[in-house]
Amino acid sequence: MIELIRTNDAVVLSFAQSLLRDAGIECLVADQNMSVLDGSIGILPRRILVADDDAEEARRLFADAGIGNEMRER
Repeated sequence: MIELIRTNDAVVLSFAQSLLRDAGIECLVADQNMSVLDGSIGILPRRILVADDDAEEARRLFADAGIGNEMRER
């Protein structure tokens, strides 16, 4: 799996997940339950990961949707 986004922004995470779901791309949100450890104050970022085969399509999708700046460098 490839990490595409790492952020504390719940809106970006939700939007990215929605985009992927609508495009039929499965993703994993890693560290989602880590907020329990930080008291839900949002200091630990969550990560969106996709399968290697879906990474390029997901990158294009994010760029076209205007959240390309949120993506991790390759």
